[in-house]
Amino acid sequence: MEKKSSRDRYGEMSGGAFHNRPLPPPIRAHPPPPPPRLRLEPIDREKTCPLLLRVFTKIESHHKPEDFAVRGKEPKDEVQIYTWKDATLHELTDLVKEVAPEARRRNARLSFAFVYPDKHGRFVLRVVGMTHSSGRRPDDHKALAELNFQIGDYLDVAIM
Repeated sequence: MEKKSSRDRYGEMSGGAFHNRPLPPPIRAHPPPPPPRLRLEPIDREKTCPLLLRVFTKIESHHKPEDFAVRGKEPKDEVQIYTWKDATLHELTDLVKEVAPEARRRNARLSFAFVYPDKHGRFVLRVVGMTHSSGRRPDDHKALAELNFQIGDYLDVAIM
């Protein structure tokens, strides 16, 4: 005996026929956990040669990517630091405070950005973290390598 299909109250065919409606997304009680932080091998700073990091500081904002477009015509407010890829933003904050009096103020915030050329040769500015001159912040312990720093990138620091 064949079961007859009939229309239900929504005008859809019933009687075991599959409907072409998509299923709703599953309901999650909690958001997914964050990805685990990349753990880096510690660098032996006694045996590993440091890299030259060119740091450019500016009060109240970051430089524009175009400011770095012409080699040799980079912004004038440059500090050159020898460091390692495992250097944290907190360590770099302390170094910037030594050369920039504005960064020593109690309420100073430092915004860090990498400046590098994209695949078309245009410079890109990518903000990677924020620290405070006094007090601890979550970004303090981020290392350059964790933030995908590449040797040759510039570091732009906005002091606010």
